[in-house]
Amino acid sequence: MAAKKTSKRLAKVAKKAPVKVAAKKAVAKDPPAKKVAAKKAVAQDPPAKKVRAKKVAAKKVVAKKVAKKAASKRGATKPVLLSGGNPQIAKADGDAPVQAYIAAMPGWKSEAGRRFDALVVRAVPDVVKAVKWNSPLYGIEGQGWFLGIHTFTNYIKVAFFQGMSLTPLPPGKSKDANTRYLDIREDDELDEEQVTSWIRQAAELPGWVP
Repeated sequence: MAAKKTSKRLAKVAKKAPVKVAAKKAVAKDPPAKKVAAKKAVAQDPPAKKVRAKKVAAKKVVAKKVAKKAASKRGATKPVLLSGGNPQIAKADGDAPVQAYIAAMPGWKSEAGRRFDALVVRAVPDVVKAVKWNSPLYGIEGQGWFLGIHTFTNYIKVAFFQGMSLTPLPPGKSKDANTRYLDIREDDELDEEQVTSWIRQAAELPGWVP
């Protein structure tokens, strides 16, 4: 009987032994999951706070660059207004500088300038344009400039450079023997038919050559 009990105990120990050995081997091969995950996280990525701080700093740098570019663009597209609100536009030939001047005319003057420009184009389809001395000029290729406009505080002054040869005479006198002026004010009802007639007459005469 004693021999049978001893053999049974040995059998139980033999069965448990492989399980304990396997468990020890598993622990030896693989440390606890939490420790492994933590070590991997630290090895792969710096602490979360440092990552967030770097991202925030990077975003601030980008935001500053964008703000500087936007400010630069605003400064580049916003012309200076000289005495009387006359836009300061760099000398250049073509329609583009004239449109830049008109767009920069303050208040009601911009719309009035746009309407006047449209009258000139309709009356003289082959008109050439330029901005010189901060004033839009209109002319005929090879003939010089027949009119120009300039912005003042309370009105827009249209100069017909051969105004003394127009019929009827534009109302404004000039110190120049040939020039006559037309002043356009905010509440004026512009006689487009008469203005168109002056424009066409002026375009047929020899223009002003600086």
